[in-house]
Amino acid sequence: MQAYSAIIIFLIVYALILSEKVHRTIASLIGGMLLILLGVLSQEKAIEHIDFNTLGLLVGMMIVVGITRKTGVFEYLGLKAVRMAKGEPIRILIALATVTAILSAFLDNVTTVLLIVPIVFSITDKLDLRPMPFLIAMIFASNIGGTATLIGDPPNIMIGSQTHLGFMDFIINLTPVIIVIHVATMAVFYFLYQHKMQISKELKADLMKIDPRSAIKDSALLKRCSFVLSLILIGFFTHQALHLESATIALSGGVLLMFITKEEPEDILLSVEWTTIFFFIGLFIVVGGLIETGIIDSMAQWAMTATAGNRTLTGMLILWFSAIASAFVDNIPFVATMIPLIHTMGTLGGISPTGLEPFFWALSLGACLGGNGTLIGASANVIVAGMAEKNGTHIRFIPYLKFAFPLMLLSVIISMFYLLIFYF
Repeated sequence: MQAYSAIIIFLIVYALILSEKVHRTIASLIGGMLLILLGVLSQEKAIEHIDFNTLGLLVGMMIVVGITRKTGVFEYLGLKAVRMAKGEPIRILIALATVTAILSAFLDNVTTVLLIVPIVFSITDKLDLRPMPFLIAMIFASNIGGTATLIGDPPNIMIGSQTHLGFMDFIINLTPVIIVIHVATMAVFYFLYQHKMQISKELKADLMKIDPRSAIKDSALLKRCSFVLSLILIGFFTHQALHLESATIALSGGVLLMFITKEEPEDILLSVEWTTIFFFIGLFIVVGGLIETGIIDSMAQWAMTATAGNRTLTGMLILWFSAIASAFVDNIPFVATMIPLIHTMGTLGGISPTGLEPFFWALSLGACLGGNGTLIGASANVIVAGMAEKNGTHIRFIPYLKFAFPLMLLSVIISMFYLLIFYF
């Protein structure tokens, strides 16, 4: 009975999100509270399923970005991008997306979109362009780039921490195909938007005359922000060696920056996307209901046994099942379920840890890239949607799905051929 309740509530939440008649934050919180009220989850169990590391990372980086935004550095970067791209909108889109992909590989993709999205709005405002294509490109680039390394995306961090795979293993095995996927994705954006984003020669000339350095409003504050941001980046690179969670580093950086800048806490905390934070809280609880009632476990078990032990079919099923599932279910709990199942499969089949590596690459590619398929498939997507809404741009679920899902499938198809050629 509890399993049926969890499924029905899950479907109701997603139906409300799809309909857009109820705000996604309210929809997810309704689902989470219903699970507790109906006894599917106790309050304690519901809290256990909330990923406070993710929430802490988001809040910490939102605080840092909120203070840094006051310096004018984002406008500076926007004007520099305009100059480098010679004012051509499609070239600006591709340049920003490429920077996003690179940063997402060496930071986490959530931090990257928090830094890049303000630049997008700065540029599109000045060029009088629709920000939507830029925002969608940033979502794709962040999730694609985050797949390339151990620290770029939470599923990779989880896979690395529960296997023998290290930082260089991810770079050697995943970065080559990620470069191909990024180039293919940017080619699609170029083909679709090169003639749709035109600006007048006068506006382009006026923009090219602006000195990017004029955008800096507070040099002293910028130095303090740069110092703290550097400490945070060093912390992200070394957090495993330091045995510190990424949330601890982000929140410590946020607190330190508030302290040394003497900013009013009330003002700074207003810059936190609280609607996004509470959306995640509700979503973690709703997915927790599926985990506690054994539904996700049963789905994953079926996926692992349906191939009757065929190695190639199992790898392809992990890739595609992970991609489709991660488009609709948060990939963090999904990957948490799949990792022990892959280990169990190896034990039962007598497969060595080295022999299991291709299955983990399939899981990583499927879970990380599949997150591009829907607006709620990955943390970065939700963050961009929340920031866009705050800036007056509403990214709708269905229009995004129609554009993004086929493009996500293209990236998974490229991954499939890569895995078949080099691993299976």
